[in-house]
Amino acid sequence: MFSNLCNQIFEQAVIDYHKADEIDQHFSNPYAPQTIENLLYRKNWIDTMQWHMEDVVRNPEIDPVEALKWKRRIDASNQDRTDLVEFIDSYFLEKYQDIKPKSTAKINSESPAWAIDRLSILALKIYHMSEEANRQSASEEHRQNCQKKLDILLQQKTDLSSAIDDLLTDIENGDKYMKVYKQLKMYNDPSLNPILYNTKA
Repeated sequence: MFSNLCNQIFEQAVIDYHKADEIDQHFSNPYAPQTIENLLYRKNWIDTMQWHMEDVVRNPEIDPVEALKWKRRIDASNQDRTDLVEFIDSYFLEKYQDIKPKSTAKINSESPAWAIDRLSILALKIYHMSEEANRQSASEEHRQNCQKKLDILLQQKTDLSSAIDDLLTDIENGDKYMKVYKQLKMYNDPSLNPILYNTKA
């Protein structure tokens, strides 16, 4: 099942990142370029970096100027994340290009890659909630509450993995078809963001 590959790579990327646990650490993708494995690993690495950037910027004592720098890095990272999702969808579009949908085929509410995006974020939530559920410096009540949340996240992972595999099977069988829309994010585009184009001389 494709979700098994995703989960394996996402968990690997999260663990690899936390060996150094530094946002600006050297990135080395263990998978060959131009492969889906390479894209999945890179996707989760970006998610993990952004997770920790968000931690930094939420520090109530952060200097406002420093916070703005991090906010701009987060915006750039989010654009990279969106680009990776679209690359992953391109992989599926190419893979299924010769499949003719049935006349009764329906479109899904989200593309395979955007569902996979949620699976990548779930890997991060599970990793960090597991840390809290096992943090010895925390109270027993805290650990128990986090364990309950972890159990829910693990169930979400099972359900989402199954939904992704079902969607891919439906596409392969012609019961559903892919239609991908570019995200067309506006906030990074100086021609679309009024704050940016109104400041031009």
